[in-house]
Amino acid sequence: MTVFVFLAAVIGAVMMLPAAAEDIARGETLLKRLCAPCHAVGSADIGKHPTAPAFRTLGQQYPIESLEEALAEGLSTGHEAMPEFQFDAADVGAIIAYLKHIQQR
Repeated sequence: MTVFVFLAAVIGAVMMLPAAAEDIARGETLLKRLCAPCHAVGSADIGKHPTAPAFRTLGQQYPIESLEEALAEGLSTGHEAMPEFQFDAADVGAIIAYLKHIQQR
């Protein structure tokens, strides 16, 4: 019985890996399409707008998970050139997964 539980846990963990990779890729695609015109959205690129923060450094300011609510309810800033974005739950999860993936340590 113990071996069966162990095997089930290993199989479950392995099956979750592709989903995480898919989420990361989806989050990257969303952010490149919507945010790259101003922000550095990758792990080493340079943003096109001088005051737009690089996404790879957001974790130095606050926990990445703290962005979930803002992404779901409507992300806006006092900067009038930045459009307001609102994402569904699946997109929020993908964006958070990608942001966690690229954070500088």
